Amino acid sequence: MFQKIQQYYSLIKSKLNQGLFFLWSLLLMGVQKLLGQKQYGRLEAVCNQSIAYYDSQRAKLQAYYDARVDKNSPYYKPIVRLWRIAGKTVLYVLVYLFVIETNIFWLTGQMPSVDDLQNPKLSQASEIYSADGVLLGKYFAENRTPIRDYKLISPYLVKALVATEDSRFYEHTGIDFQAWAGVAVGIVKGGDRGGGSTISQQLAKNLFKTRTKKSFTKTGLLGYIPGLNKLIYKTKEWVTAIKLERFYTKDEIILWYLNTVDYGNNAYGIKVAAKTYFNTSPDSLNIQEAAILVGLQKATTTYNPKRYDGKPLAENKAWKRRNVVLSQMVKAGYLKQNEYDSLAPLPIVLHENQESPYDGTGNYFKVAVAKFIQDWAKANDMEIDLYRDGLKITTTIDSRLQMHAEEAVEQGMRSTQKSFDNHWTGQNPWVDETGKEIPGFIDSVAKRTEYYKALVRRYPNNPDSVWYQMKHVKRKMWVYSRNTLGEEEQTMSAIDSINYYKRFLQAGMMTMDPYTGHIKAWVGGLDFKYFKYDHVKQSKRQAGSTFKPFVYTAAIDGPRDLSPCFTVEDSPYSLEIEENGEKKIWSPHNADGTFSYSLMPLKRALAKSVNTVTARLTNEFVGPDTVAYYAKKMGIKSPLKPVASIGLGSIDVSLYEMIGAYSAFVNEGIHVEPMIITEIKDQNGKVLVNFEPQAERVIKKESAQLMRYMLEGVIHEGGTASSLLWGDGAVLLPEGNNRYAHNFAGKTGTTSNHSDGWFIGMTQNLISGVWVGGDDRSIHFRSGALGEGSKTAMPIYKRFMIKVVNDPLLAMYKPTPFDKLDKRVVKKDFDCGGGTSILPDSLQVSDSELDSLNALMGEPETQSDSSTSSPN
Repeated sequence: MFQKIQQYYSLIKSKLNQGLFFLWSLLLMGVQKLLGQKQYGRLEAVCNQSIAYYDSQRAKLQAYYDARVDKNSPYYKPIVRLWRIAGKTVLYVLVYLFVIETNIFWLTGQMPSVDDLQNPKLSQASEIYSADGVLLGKYFAENRTPIRDYKLISPYLVKALVATEDSRFYEHTGIDFQAWAGVAVGIVKGGDRGGGSTISQQLAKNLFKTRTKKSFTKTGLLGYIPGLNKLIYKTKEWVTAIKLERFYTKDEIILWYLNTVDYGNNAYGIKVAAKTYFNTSPDSLNIQEAAILVGLQKATTTYNPKRYDGKPLAENKAWKRRNVVLSQMVKAGYLKQNEYDSLAPLPIVLHENQESPYDGTGNYFKVAVAKFIQDWAKANDMEIDLYRDGLKITTTIDSRLQMHAEEAVEQGMRSTQKSFDNHWTGQNPWVDETGKEIPGFIDSVAKRTEYYKALVRRYPNNPDSVWYQMKHVKRKMWVYSRNTLGEEEQTMSAIDSINYYKRFLQAGMMTMDPYTGHIKAWVGGLDFKYFKYDHVKQSKRQAGSTFKPFVYTAAIDGPRDLSPCFTVEDSPYSLEIEENGEKKIWSPHNADGTFSYSLMPLKRALAKSVNTVTARLTNEFVGPDTVAYYAKKMGIKSPLKPVASIGLGSIDVSLYEMIGAYSAFVNEGIHVEPMIITEIKDQNGKVLVNFEPQAERVIKKESAQLMRYMLEGVIHEGGTASSLLWGDGAVLLPEGNNRYAHNFAGKTGTTSNHSDGWFIGMTQNLISGVWVGGDDRSIHFRSGALGEGSKTAMPIYKRFMIKVVNDPLLAMYKPTPFDKLDKRVVKKDFDCGGGTSILPDSLQVSDSELDSLNALMGEPETQSDSSTSSPN
């Protein structure tokens, strides 16, 4: 044994001497270069004088030593040798610790600074909250929510931890030398005496990632040398553990340790672990549960209780490990033997509640929040890691409106999807503009998938094998259900899966406060788990007739200064245009295919969504440039080409932009930029930023009031749009004297071939928009009777508003009448003659019907079977 120690010592001595010589040579070269040859020579002379003086003093001491020490004694040489070994060892250790502490010449990597030790940064989940205080979800790389108070931990947990991991925890100051002596004995005897790491050392490892840092500055040159790197990171843990013991109490070290541990199943820290495995809090853990979580720390996979759930105890390693921990508690005096005897036979009982980043509501807007924060941090030159910094993010979302919006989209799309599937029974819904099926559509989509590209790499010279795998190799998979809520398991090939999903219609919905810009609900699609593409902000589609209000705004607010009663002829209209260098005749037609051949007031033309009037107004009275100017001014940020068809919504825009732009109609001409976050705090509760609404006047107050009034006419002048809102389950509220209150305004929209259906509805305090369509424009209904915005998008809005009206907690959002226009304030003519009643006779109600109309608001909504055409 002594020879082995001597060999190790000689090896270490040789390596250290070589290292010291190398460092000394570098130092001398640096000094010489820094001082120059002349100054270096003077310094060398001074050093030589000092050495001579040192030699003389040393000679005196040697004489004194020789006079008093018997060098002929048989014990002299062994004693001197031991002193020399001891002295050099101490010196080498001090130099080694100095190198470790200072990371001189980047040899050993960084050590935690004093600030790091006093203010450790623990990777933790960021939390996202609604405006009404509901936790909506988390962002995390490590799902961790630290506990700040030691009293919130079960005493059983502390006892189990100390008994199992560090029985002398309360006696040492970071390093347990007694345990290390046992380890040394174990090594000599060839047995296993444990690792000797204390809780403080394990905390240093977990907290400062001493074994996982791989960058050059953090690892150091010597950290890449096998064997030596282990000594270095162990030394770092020893030194850091001693420092931690100086800065923190034993209770605080226990608390920090439990917050850092990985418990498996993406559960980091004791708070998340207690919830994940037992759906409880750390202070409520019983003895068995505490023992399981402590036992997990040895190997999170081998001793994971979920792995053995339902298996016999003889095969259950988690159960056996739990009992080992309980026996350690007996050995440490924390548990009596009879208590152990009663607990050991008990099976493990789990109450699982594992969290996912996609738990909760609003997963589409969570992605939007993440992108907003990343962009904001970049713009403000801030280093923020949303997935590790433990931010507290308060959003503008109202959790109740969000829930109603998600339910409305889900319920509405189930109904629409059923109609779509019946409409295309026995046929494929991907067709060109002539109505013919697009050949090879599914195969072309398949070629864009990552799975296809991976197969091509696997079979680079064998395309038949690629397509065999794509078409014929089937496997079980969970898919979004067509027929029931949620998901269902099916057996499909890759091509089957593409074919299945391409037959779905998609939807997006957004609701906003028009005065603050606060987004109150954001539904980007059917189900984020299966459809990641966001149809609120990410998707851009032709807006159809929902774009027409910008034309009428340009006419009323712009240079022409027209009134709602200005008349334009509704008759066939043609215009020569140039498209891709080729001259064409553009001839828009009305939705019902007919023309009135009359002069029509703008107010009625917008209410009836007359395309010929809008086209004439755009190109003969206002100009496409002016329309584009007003659309941009009001909030449309997508590229807008001032083409002849711009007024009919031929430009691609997002639902997000459209809702923001419509805010000016309710907010008396002031556009408010949509916003989704109000406040961001750091993990300590310090406010990093407060976001305020960004408002700007974009049109005159009078123009905004007139436009809102005209958009009320869209709802109140009859047709399918109004009947859907007025009919069975209607959301419009009745008022006395046989009149409905003007509580709603809005606009439907449908694009060519019914590829996109839109509805934007406005009340005094909410603007809500819905889009419905296929992911590909070639997937759509073939008839307006099924595919218009009034048939696809408006029913979703209707469902949503019924839920809002019937929710007693959302009284502040209940629609109230818009202010009536006052001719003393609004100077332009808006009455257009013909009296004030704009209801068709078929929709007039008697006094006796008012109570039943009121009662409808509390009844379940039924799908209207109205076949009245809604011109879009």
